[in-house]
Amino acid sequence: MTPDPARPPRLRSPRAVVLALGTAQTVAWASSFYLPTLLAAPMARDLGTSPPMVFAALSAALVVGALVSPWAGRRIDAGDGRAMLLRAWVLFVAGLAALAGAQGLLTLWLAWALLGLAMGCGLYDAAFATLVRLYGPEARRRISGITLIAGFASTVGWPLTAWMEAQLGWRGAVLGWIALHVLVALPLLLSLPRAPAVPREVPAPTPSGEAAAGTQPPPARPRQLALVALLFVCLGFVSTSVATHLPALLMVLGVPLAGAVALAALAGPAQVAARLAELGLLSRFSPLLAARLAAAGHPLAVGAALLLGPAGALPFVLLHGLGNGLLTIVRGTLPLALFGSAGYGARQGWIALPGRLVGAASPFVLGWALEHHGAAALGLTAALGVAALLILGLLRVDNRA
Repeated sequence: MTPDPARPPRLRSPRAVVLALGTAQTVAWASSFYLPTLLAAPMARDLGTSPPMVFAALSAALVVGALVSPWAGRRIDAGDGRAMLLRAWVLFVAGLAALAGAQGLLTLWLAWALLGLAMGCGLYDAAFATLVRLYGPEARRRISGITLIAGFASTVGWPLTAWMEAQLGWRGAVLGWIALHVLVALPLLLSLPRAPAVPREVPAPTPSGEAAAGTQPPPARPRQLALVALLFVCLGFVSTSVATHLPALLMVLGVPLAGAVALAALAGPAQVAARLAELGLLSRFSPLLAARLAAAGHPLAVGAALLLGPAGALPFVLLHGLGNGLLTIVRGTLPLALFGSAGYGARQGWIALPGRLVGAASPFVLGWALEHHGAAALGLTAALGVAALLILGLLRVDNRA
């Protein structure tokens, strides 16, 4: 049979799959979650509303994504992650098209509702579930690889969005992201292999890399599921709220505006460094070690900031960034290690649901705390980090905790 030149050939190498999926994730994140950072102000001016209302629409989209995520995960478990990611691609394009054509607050919110559906079906949780369907318990390193690539979504996306907005206006910038979805993301998603028809559990590799019979975790217990969901509630609040308010947090520590913006930019390289460490050194150990380091990063950062004042701003950004970089990986790898690969997608959606709902509200909560309590608001986020460490003390990878 002659190959269809219009259809990309299916990828076979796991590295090629990770590169393709990671690049598609970069486009998806940059054109959704990171979009309002630079476009909220021009959107608000043009539509006769305020930037906070644009961010409220994003929060609503995060809630929609959280609610649809368990369904998307269940569909990936039962079928093919590639098909779900292609459905999400259609929703991304439809949502961005609706956003580019928005004429008021109602159409703005409807556009973000479509983007919320796309985010719930097509961001990290769906990508992780797709990898688990393809590679089973061996998906850990592939998950790390995807987060390493897509970790540059803001680094690449923000300058590109700013350039397109300056040249074409905010509507032109949104249309530009549609073009990138068509020209970059779609061919990469079409090139992904299909998952096997029936999920198959295989023995997980030991830390030395050798497969051991009988090491696959037993079915998940309600107590462990509840603990992991609570863990991600705590860490999700910290991650989302601090990401939203990082420059403001540095300013309440006494750093001037220009310095706060410059220091906040260092969080991205710190996250990438942490993901490189997980892909290399930490991959030899249980995901619980990476989870504990992820949880410890923010409380240590707060301790440095409160002890040193403005001089603690740099260690605050670096320690928080390192922990947050590991957290993205831990969200995918810890449930895989604790509960196995069977039913991973649906379980991942339910585990992530409470944390996503809390995360959607966390920017408002931390913003209120900063306004009324200043630097003391960091006590809230530090306490949640400590709570996460305590929860991790109750978990064991062999699921006997």
